[in-house]
Amino acid sequence: MPESRLRRVAVLVLEGAKPLDVGIPAQVFTTRASMPYEVRVCGPAPGLVTGGDGLSYHVADGLDALTWADIVFIPGYRFPDRDDPPRAVVAALLAAHTRGTRLAAISTGAFALAATGLLDGKRATTHWHYTRALAAKHPGIRIDENVLFVDEGGVLTSAGAASGIDLCLHILRGDLGVAASNHAARRLVAAPYRSGGQAQYVPRSVAEPLGERFAATREWALHRLGKPLTLETLARHAAVSPRTFSRRFVEDTGHTPMQWVLRARIDMARELLERSQRSVEQIAADVGLGTGANLRLHFQRILGTTPSDYRRTFANGE
Repeated sequence: MPESRLRRVAVLVLEGAKPLDVGIPAQVFTTRASMPYEVRVCGPAPGLVTGGDGLSYHVADGLDALTWADIVFIPGYRFPDRDDPPRAVVAALLAAHTRGTRLAAISTGAFALAATGLLDGKRATTHWHYTRALAAKHPGIRIDENVLFVDEGGVLTSAGAASGIDLCLHILRGDLGVAASNHAARRLVAAPYRSGGQAQYVPRSVAEPLGERFAATREWALHRLGKPLTLETLARHAAVSPRTFSRRFVEDTGHTPMQWVLRARIDMARELLERSQRSVEQIAADVGLGTGANLRLHFQRILGTTPSDYRRTFANGE
């Protein structure tokens, strides 16, 4: 696992904040033995912040929490397209970013992040209902409405509330590794990483019961990654034709079946590199990639690093 220092998380509650958006990062990153994070919920000023959906928040900290934090979450809030956040909030977010603090918006929190100008020229997303409004208000942003979250390094955005969980788990994976992220997902009873891969996914509905059938097939495949998995094998398990399976799978996950399998295998390899002393050759065989050379090839292409360098990062700290 990378360095075990305590990471500081601020959840910035703005007027009209949506309760689920506030609760997700507060719960995911709450301090425990397996989670070296400290969370503070703050507002534009200490005291009562009127929330959305009938709830309000009494926060102990004001914007000074942003000078303390390593990462700041901006939950979604009501009527984001109507007014910009207070100037003091925008200034505090800009100052935090200048210091190297990561800024992560959940749902319509992207509007507050956009008000800083930090998303101009970058990809970003928000709740599907507000993508057009965000594009109209901030035309310099490259809006991607077909993804769950976008990571542009120092600034991150996510779609609706449930996508905030995906974003938090993505951050955990980068900070602490796949094993820690999967542990947190099990605690939350959430998908460890929506479809076991590295990219964002297209959140399209699939008619029932086919959606349930495909989910069962993905779960089945995750338990046999070390064995041969072909399009035909997966389609047979789902009881549909390979052509139907391939088309519907892309609609459901944003990846072809074999792209998904490859990324799931790389994820499994990452966890084995973090948690075991097995050789690269052994891990390649365990995850169904055959040889160490094949694992190294795909690891470099997908993650931009080598298995050995990845293992060193999580063994010795960053």
